Amino acid sequence: MVDIRKGGDRGHANHGWLDTYHTFSFADYYDPNQTQFGSLRVINEDRVQPGQGFGTHGHRDMEIISYVLAGALSHRDSMGKESVIRPGDVQKMSAGTGVTHSESNGSKTEGVHFLQIWILPRVKGLSPGYEQKHFSLNDKRNRLCLVASPDGREGSVSVCQDVFLYASVLEDGSTLSHPLSGRRGYVHVASGSIDLNGQTLTGGDGARVTEEPMIVVTGKPGAEVLLFDMA
Repeated sequence: MVDIRKGGDRGHANHGWLDTYHTFSFADYYDPNQTQFGSLRVINEDRVQPGQGFGTHGHRDMEIISYVLAGALSHRDSMGKESVIRPGDVQKMSAGTGVTHSESNGSKTEGVHFLQIWILPRVKGLSPGYEQKHFSLNDKRNRLCLVASPDGREGSVSVCQDVFLYASVLEDGSTLSHPLSGRRGYVHVASGSIDLNGQTLTGGDGARVTEEPMIVVTGKPGAEVLLFDMA
């Protein structure tokens, strides 16, 4: 079964400095039917205005992934990590026993557009951790590039959960297949549009895929997608 949720049906809030869409219940947005999918707890699509950002705040027991689509996101945390995340970068922060951090847009002219993803960890009380890796356009062009996994295989960042996250940038007409083998999948369209198992999705749309042997994605112009393969 492919259960599509249109991007316009997500939770939405515009705070002026931040324009954000919530795939799952988050902050003031609550939908009892959209609290999580398996261990996938949050997919927020955030646009941060120039010179603005998230002040220092804390997290516990969560695997947090940031995936930048445009602009540059500055990061600082209580582990002493400071970095700038740009398109192609994937940042993973394991909150574990507790971590504080801030994220900001240091540009005075350009906005930041990024996805913030939360995954519930398999084990609570881990030591906080940080990873950041870059995946080029060629790494992702017309192929499923593994960017996060339980064991960091193929150069991916590691997450403490049975989740494999793939990213792909598809040319028009390019088709990719991914077997599920009894697992569940989630597809998020970051930009452009795709056909997913014969159904059309556009930017911001997502789909829960269950009891399907295969995920088949065909690209249309400007397509960038994330695919989660989960227990």
